Amino acid sequence: MESASRRARIIIADDESIIRMDLREMLTHLGYDVVGEAADGRTAIELAQKLHPDLVVLDIKMPDMDGIEAAERLTQSRIAPVVLLTAYSEQNLIERAKRAGVSGYLVKPFRESELMPVIELALARFHDLQGLENEVEQLKDALETRKLIERAKGILMEVHGLKEAEAFNRMRRTSMDNRKSMREVAEAILLTHQVETRSS
Repeated sequence: MESASRRARIIIADDESIIRMDLREMLTHLGYDVVGEAADGRTAIELAQKLHPDLVVLDIKMPDMDGIEAAERLTQSRIAPVVLLTAYSEQNLIERAKRAGVSGYLVKPFRESELMPVIELALARFHDLQGLENEVEQLKDALETRKLIERAKGILMEVHGLKEAEAFNRMRRTSMDNRKSMREVAEAILLTHQVETRSS
């Protein structure tokens, strides 16, 4: 049975049409879906922005914009992971590729059997990275919410002479009664306090 990732949607970019044709055949044979083709990096980026593929395979040496520059833009905007193809295994290119955030690297000529491990690894790494970024965002959000709640609690304690537990319970009741999140309640308390402080 084919996994969902085996049917990943891929864009390929190489300035040599015969290589694109070979690559498309290999990828299709492996069960991937080639959704777009380009002859240069700039077109590859435009296609990726429009089609939102799961992966972009780019040749390094292309006119207008090379594969590494295109890869850098694609990885920075988190559109899709990038696998680079090259006929050159020069160290400085590999270093540039690493700095660009490339997920995989294949030296031409390569066999069909070499493609899948590189692609699957690139897809898995990108998926893991997205998961980590989401976790970081959630943690940052939770921390920010906690800070707001603490500040709002402090205001209630100061203004109404409440104990910490009482202030927190009042906020929780307001949250439940008005079907608002604790963050929204905290923000409302802070805003009200701000307005009252200014007008007094």
